[in-house]
Formats: sequence, structure tokens, C-alpha cells
Amino acid sequence: MELGLTWGYWARGMPDRLVELSVAAEQAGFDAVWTAESWGSDAFSPLVLIAAHTERMRLGTGVVQISARTPGATAMHAVTLDHISNGRTILGLGVSGPQVVEGWYGMPSRMPLARTREYVEILRRAFRREGPLEFQGDHFQLPFSGEGSVGLGKSLKIMTHPLREIPIWIGAEGPKNVTQTVDIADGWLPLYFTPFRPEVYGDQLANVKPGFEIAVNISMRVHDDVEEALWPTRSFLGFYIGGMGAKGQNYHTKLMARMGYEEEAYKIQDLFMDGKREEAIATVPLEFADEISLVGSVERIRDRLQAWEESPVTMLNVAARSPEEMRQLVEIVKG
Repeated sequence: MELGLTWGYWARGMPDRLVELSVAAEQAGFDAVWTAESWGSDAFSPLVLIAAHTERMRLGTGVVQISARTPGATAMHAVTLDHISNGRTILGLGVSGPQVVEGWYGMPSRMPLARTREYVEILRRAFRREGPLEFQGDHFQLPFSGEGSVGLGKSLKIMTHPLREIPIWIGAEGPKNVTQTVDIADGWLPLYFTPFRPEVYGDQLANVKPGFEIAVNISMRVHDDVEEALWPTRSFLGFYIGGMGAKGQNYHTKLMARMGYEEEAYKIQDLFMDGKREEAIATVPLEFADEISLVGSVERIRDRLQAWEESPVTMLNVAARSPEEMRQLVEIVKG
């Protein structure tokens, strides 16, 4: 099992000790570091800074939002980061939800699976650099020839030669999206995952190809009080299940429902949307938060880790924030 350090996306400003702690993670034995974006900081820039101070860890975007950039722009970012880091980039992609796609980026949110498939295919062609880039899809056209075109578009090859075909991982939750991810991507980034309910994604993961990777963000914390240690996870779940999406169109709520907590999932959403955030968080079942976390004593974590090691998951991404904690988690997972 590999370990990744996750920084997520920034709040008001740059996280404290971003570079220092990323270097400490590499020294402790972490395998990757991940950054994200929402409608604030971008995912690529922090990785450039971390790349300049590290040598071995892979650098993953978890995730780059498809509507934020054209496929060509994302290819340029990824190839540039891969050169700067000497071939350590993982390009994590995701569609995000309609509130962000249409509200922040001003782009249509329809047909997310088809848009993702076309986007990935264009990236693959750009990375392979086998000839001038041409693509005529329903969502993306290169050269562009639709309404408003001046008719002067030219097929181009990316000028900077890619070091390799950069691995593409996809953040996916819905069954159809996960099935497509297994088909077209090199890795999967679930928002949350439980190894205790393999049936949830059993069909979607049945045809995983050799080398396919799965990295899960997880709360891993050594603590005497399991319930107290689970509070950050319950807060996270309350926010995402309750507020990150609209009623009827929240992937996170639907996922919790598919995991056997349908009544609780929609109650959390109702409470959150009624402005009762603390009640929403308190409604998140402890047992559900525990299933997707690794908390408690060292012995308890090691015991429950066995289920993760027997699952398809290949990497656990944790938000460790001290060198001591990083060394402790490496010892637990890899010792």
C-alpha cells in the first residue's frame, strides 16, 4: 500500500509549511503528494513549487476540473510540470458539479461522461505527439469549426515534446462514471471508499486492467478516542453530502445512499440545506465515518488496515501535518 500526502485546495491563502512538510513527507517515505482546485487556488501551481524541492515523490492533481481549461491548455500544464519534475506527474481530472461548472466557469454541465471521454482522448493524442492534433467530437473540435469560427484554425502538435504519455486518473463516483474510468484511465480517485462493502463497486471494478491504480483520501489518525477522532470525517461528510451539489444532483449524497445509508444521506442533505449544519454533521453515522477512515490506537488501525490491503485500493492519501505524524503513518502502513 502506497501513501500520499494530500493538500487539497487552499482556503484564504497558501497553507503553512507547504514545501517544508512536502519535503518531510518524501523523507519519511511517502510515495506521492496531491493538490486540488475548487474556485480558488489552482492544482498545478503548488506542485511546481513542491517539484522544485523534491526528487522522488509523484505529483498528482486531485483533481483538475475539466471545465477550467481546454484539453490543449491542460496538456500544456501537464507536460510542463512533467518536465519540471523529471517525469513525476499524475494528471488527475474531474468534471466537478453543475454549481461550479456553470456558476464559476460559465460552461455547460451536460453530458459529463461524454465530455470526459472526449477530453481524455484529446489528451492522449497530445501526449503521444504522433501528428498534428485533430479531433471532431460533440463537445470538442480541433481545429474548431463551429459557429463563430473564422475558418483559419490549423492542426498543431504540442511544441514541447512530452517525456512520456502522462498517466491520467479520474475522480469519479457514479457507477457509469467509474465504469468509464476503468475503461479509459490509468487510475481512479474516489471521494471516499469503504473496503467493507465491496459490492458497491464490484461490477465497475470487475475488469480492472493490470497496473490500474486507486488512491483514496482517508482520515488516518492515532487517537485514544475513536468518536472524537472521527469528528473531522463527519464534518467533511456533512459538508459534501449536504451542501456540495443541488437536491437530486449531488453525487456524494447518492454515493452514501448506495452504500446502505440512504435514509441518513437524504436527512443530512435536508438539514444542511435548511441551514442546520451542526445537526447535519451530527446525523452522519459514526459507523459510516469509521468505515471510510482509519482511526484509533495503532493496533486498531493496523487491524482495520488489513481490509484496505485486501481491497483494490493501491494508495491511501492522508492529510498529515507534522514530520512526526508522517513517520508514524509510514511505520503503520509500511512497517
